[in-house]
Amino acid sequence: MFYEQIREWQLSLSESTWAGFGEVDVERALARETLRPQDLAVLLSPAAQSYLEPMAKKAQALTIRNFGRTIGLFTPLYLANYCSNQCVYCSFHAGNEIVRSKLTVEQVIKEGKAISSSGLQHLLLLTGESRTQSGPSYMEECVHALRPMFASLGLEVYPLSTDEYRRLYEAGIDSVTLFQETYDEITYAEVHPAGPKRNYHNRLEAPERACAAGISAVNIGALLGLSDWRQDAFFSALHADYLQRTYPGVEIALSVPRLRPYAGSFNSSAAPVTDAALVQIILAYRLFLPRAGLTLSTRESPQMRENLLPLGITRMSAGALTSVGGYSETDNVGSAQFEIADERSVPEVVRMIRAKGYLPAFCDWVNMREKDVVGQ
Repeated sequence: MFYEQIREWQLSLSESTWAGFGEVDVERALARETLRPQDLAVLLSPAAQSYLEPMAKKAQALTIRNFGRTIGLFTPLYLANYCSNQCVYCSFHAGNEIVRSKLTVEQVIKEGKAISSSGLQHLLLLTGESRTQSGPSYMEECVHALRPMFASLGLEVYPLSTDEYRRLYEAGIDSVTLFQETYDEITYAEVHPAGPKRNYHNRLEAPERACAAGISAVNIGALLGLSDWRQDAFFSALHADYLQRTYPGVEIALSVPRLRPYAGSFNSSAAPVTDAALVQIILAYRLFLPRAGLTLSTRESPQMRENLLPLGITRMSAGALTSVGGYSETDNVGSAQFEIADERSVPEVVRMIRAKGYLPAFCDWVNMREKDVVGQ
């Protein structure tokens, strides 16, 4: 189990460990074709901050070699925002007085038609973490309703059992996204004071259950800003490496979400993640995991997304909403999970990607067929 690797590395990683690396260690890591976990730690250390330019050049070359100049596009569709958890960093917190909403299957179809009209063919389905309001049966109904409209359907919900993942895979789900939020158990308990999500191990083991169920692509990561970013980035990459080696037939990807404003209050100043730190994380991920996808969401500003794109990104969201409903109509829309930073439309994101010398892909990773976008 991956948890054993976490425990082993936690005994050796400390502030003094990160500070103990020097320029020689960074240059040695950059010279290697295949990086070890020790090299990953070096590239995330303070010593690597002055090597971002050579790291970027190597990361860009590796990305083009393994993925070409193609950027996969997707958008999220929130089915419901009811939640049983009390995560201190999320608008959906069970104790927050927000507008709760859940789409009917008819509304799901209407939302799906509005999204597909933009040309997007990869859809990520999300819910709040409530088995009562958003159980596997409800998800299955939504998947059956949306499958004819999209080439690829992903799922970002609470941890499921292997049988439940298999059931949704058979219904039409081909990818699963699940963030551990933070790999530090103490911080994890602090930011998840109550609710099913408090079970650290159940969440940690869920991506492996998705792989075992036949899901063809699994996307993981930490919510950067909850805890020490170097440790969370290190364990996220180590987790992805573990899944790649254990399930070689599954496409493994990493996301790099940073905390965004939301309904409620939470002091994240204890673990700030600067723009430079985010760049370093992305570059370290790419150099350590040349074949892993890297996903960048609309949590980042338009300018930041444009600057990060050539550094190793392979997939981006576009025209995104984090509220329940809103693509097809503005009435009866549930409260958003967090504020997005890049509010550009799909055609605007497409134009940006093309201007950077890359090709936007509107279909799933398997077929990679580009489709016309309305208004591009």
